[in-house]
Amino acid sequence: MLAGIIGGTGQMGRFFAGVFEEAGWEVIVSGTKTSLTNRDVAEMADLVMVSVPIHVTVGVIREVAGLLSEEQVFCDLTSLKVEPVRAMLESRAEVIGLHPMFGPGAASLRGQTIVATPARCGPETLEGLLSIFRDQGAAITLSTPEAHDRMMAVIQGLTHFITLAKAEAIRRTGTDVGETLSFTSPVYRIELGFVGRLLAQDPGLYGDILQMNPVVPEVLSEFEEAVRTLRAIVESGDDERFQAFFTENAAYYASYLGAATAETDDLINHVVNR
Repeated sequence: MLAGIIGGTGQMGRFFAGVFEEAGWEVIVSGTKTSLTNRDVAEMADLVMVSVPIHVTVGVIREVAGLLSEEQVFCDLTSLKVEPVRAMLESRAEVIGLHPMFGPGAASLRGQTIVATPARCGPETLEGLLSIFRDQGAAITLSTPEAHDRMMAVIQGLTHFITLAKAEAIRRTGTDVGETLSFTSPVYRIELGFVGRLLAQDPGLYGDILQMNPVVPEVLSEFEEAVRTLRAIVESGDDERFQAFFTENAAYYASYLGAATAETDDLINHVVNR
């Protein structure tokens, strides 16, 4: 079997080239400096995977969609699914949207999650592809494109927004970041580590995740209301209101509290003992 990765010279493209090679597939790639073009990959490969930045994904898909046949499988690796999947469905190929929930710096698929949004494919085709990932240790979550994008508005959009807002708030106070580390608890160091980790990466990726998912504004509106509510409670000095706010949220997360405590205890111990 031949896997063709459009954008296969990028970090994530190279990662998945390794995944398919590990599974015994042959792999061809196209990129801005390769001899093979996107058209070549689309015409030659049994499975065509698009691995390019979010803001150009739909355009690249449409560039090659008309070249694919019913015998081929069309996939993408984008953090959004509704529009890329809709564009892939303009082809004649079987269509499976994919979203790896990790970065290309992962050592392998072991312990990682991939969300799959099968849109037009037979069960054998779907299982044949997903088994490659499962065999290398990945967990698979099946979803629809619409449900995926709504979930990503929280998991990625809200999370990245809060991290960036935290970074901006600390900067606005004029607090010396390095100096805070001499006062820090392990929890603060972990929290600040997420800020530093995000800011060390490509702003284009996070801009696309926040600005191109149409569900993100709705989630951010809820976050803004939550901030206003909590600030009013804090500034009121009313302990009963704070207790009620805290208790209501603890009840909502009740089924997760034990696992969250155990997992973060492990993380804290690792930071302390490294």
